[in-house]
Order: sequence, then structure tokens, then C-alpha cells
Amino acid sequence: MSESDGIDDFLDNGMRQSLMVAARIAETLARRRQEAQRQQEYLDSQAAHEAQTRLSAERSSALAVLAPVQKDEWWDKAQPADIATAHAVAEGWKDHDPTALEASTKIREEVLARYGIDTHDVGTDTAYLESGIATIATEKARLDELARSQEEARKTAAGHEKAMQLIAAAQAEELRAQAAKLAPEMERHQVPVEYLANPELAQALQRAHNAKTPKAAAAADADIKERLFLIGKDGINGPEIEQLRKETTATINGAGESHFNDPQFVKAAKAMHEAKLLAEGGFTHSQFASMEQRYERAEKELFARLENIGREIENCVTGNDSSQLKDQAPTLEATSATGYGSAEHHAKFAQSLEDSGANEAQIRGRLTASRSEGAHPSAAVTMGKGAAKARKTRAGAAVGAERGKGGLSR
Repeated sequence: MSESDGIDDFLDNGMRQSLMVAARIAETLARRRQEAQRQQEYLDSQAAHEAQTRLSAERSSALAVLAPVQKDEWWDKAQPADIATAHAVAEGWKDHDPTALEASTKIREEVLARYGIDTHDVGTDTAYLESGIATIATEKARLDELARSQEEARKTAAGHEKAMQLIAAAQAEELRAQAAKLAPEMERHQVPVEYLANPELAQALQRAHNAKTPKAAAAADADIKERLFLIGKDGINGPEIEQLRKETTATINGAGESHFNDPQFVKAAKAMHEAKLLAEGGFTHSQFASMEQRYERAEKELFARLENIGREIENCVTGNDSSQLKDQAPTLEATSATGYGSAEHHAKFAQSLEDSGANEAQIRGRLTASRSEGAHPSAAVTMGKGAAKARKTRAGAAVGAERGKGGLSR
């Protein structure tokens, strides 16, 4: 055996060992590469699964949002924000889901029909779509409410008209029945049936119908003639308050518009107005009094009502109401009585009336009445302890002093 042969064996052994080591290293690297590849494939599969799961969930949510869009009831109640949201979802999914595509078409049709907005022009601008729908819906609701109000008003007016017709028919029937009952008296005085709507004339005709004595019949006939004359002047319903207000304020010093809120004052003004008309028409007297006496009686009633209303105003503005007077001590009453009727008292009272809104005529009339009293109201209580004495004066003189140029001529 030669020496070179041993070297060759050594080299062969070393080569084999190196190859074996390299093979093991290559095998290890191959296994690691396969493991990494499997790990990557797993991760990719996991990510794809999660993505698919997330996509499925989002699709399900989108379809849930779009499901009501096909129902007309949803559109009747949907708010602008609901419609805008459904539009955005449908636009986002219409290229991936048939249901979303169908919903997108439905939304376009409904929005165009209900609000006049084409979603093709809006695109994905949901804020603009919501604002437009809200504006148009508000205006539409306002117009609908206006239409409902007008319809209700029409129905109310129709109901009122029908009620008035029924009332008029009932009144006409009542007048016919009353006319049949009072026919002799109405024929004798030539009274039209519609005149029975005047209560005073109807009462006078009834008294004539019920009269048992010639005197009672004559008195009733006189009343009928008066009423017919007054109807000829003022109409069946008599004078209006505005007419009485103008006449009275021009005749009675201190009378103002506010006094015509008092029914008794208006009644007295009407009585004075009628007495004046009757006197001008040639009527001289009625059953119980002359025209002059009737005029004076109505005039006195007006001044009495004017005094009462003025005292109420005075008590209101000065605070001297009944409850306060009851609570005042005797010393305060004495002090008040001392200053009552003084120039300072009248000046304060005039200022109070002016502050309360009274006009110049009302202030002047009330001051005149206040000065004529002369003494504090509490004095009336103490005076009552003695015997009352009649004052000698001509009837109606005090009233006549206040009467203006429009009074009844004598």
C-alpha cells in the first residue's frame, strides 16, 4: 500500500462528513422554509377569513338598514336623517349586492316623487340630501297644516251657518206662532210680523191682548204707538251702543267711553235717547209720566251711574276701598275727613284720575261731582243720627245744571 492511498481515504472521509453536514444544514433550512411558508399561508388564510367575516357582517348590517326601504309605511314616517343614511348605504353596496341595487332604485324613485330631489344629482353628499329633504318636508308640513286649518275653518263656518239657520228657523216659527196669537192687535196697529223681534213691542202687543179694561187697553195701545215710532227711527233692534255713546258724551258732562261698559249706564242712555226722540216726534206723555219726566229720570240715572263709577275709580286710584276703610283706626278717619274736600285733596284726586287714564272730560265731571259732595262720606254716618231734613229745591234743578245743549227742550 502506498502513502498516497491513505491521504485519499482521509480526504474522502472529510468530504463525506462535510457533505453530510451540508445535507443536514440544507435539510434544516428547508424545514424552516416550509414552516415559514405554512405559517404565512395560515396567517393569510386567517386574515382572509376575518376579512370575509367582517365583510359579511357589514353586508348583513347594510341589508338590515335597507330592508324597510321597500315598505310604504317606512316612507310615511321616515325622518330626513333616516332617508339620507339609507341612500348612503345603498350607494355603497349597490355594486356588490343586488338587494342594495334594488334599494338604491327605490330610494331614488321615492325621494324624487315625495321631495322633488334626484339622488343622482346628490351623489354621496348625504348632508346635502338630508338638509334638502328636511327643508321641503317642513314646508310640506306647513302647507298640510294650513290646508287642515282651512278645512276645519270651513267645517266650523258651515256648522255655524247651519246652527244660525236652525236658530233663525226656530225664531221665525216662534214669531209665526206669536203673530197668530196677537193677530187682532197686529192688524189693528198694522204691525209686520218681523217687528215682533223687538221685545218691547212684543210685550206691548201682549199687554194689549191681555187687557181687561179700557184703561189698560189704551195704555198698551199708547206703548205700541211709541214702539212703532221708535222702530221707524232706530230699526227693529234699536240704537247701537256707538250711537248712544256719541249722543251721551255730547250731552252729559263727564261721560266717557269707559262708562259704556256698564249695562245700567247703557240702559239709562237708551231711555234718555228714546225720550228725546218721542218728544221730538210729538209724543207728550205716557201712562205714568210725561216725556220731560221720563227724560229727567233717565238723566238722573245717568248721573247716578256716573257718580258710582267715578267713586269706584277714586277708591281704586286712592286705595280707599271698603276693606281699607274698615281697617282704619278712628284717628285716621278723622284725619281723612279733615282733608276731604280741600284744594289739596282735589288736586291729588285729579292727578290720580289722570294717571289712571281718564280723559279731560271725565276728570272735569268727576271733580265737579266730588266738589258737590262737600263732606267726607263718613259724615253721612254721623248725620244719620239726627232727623233728616228735606231740602227745598225744584225737582230736577241740580240735574238741569249739568245738562248740555243736547238735552230735551221744554
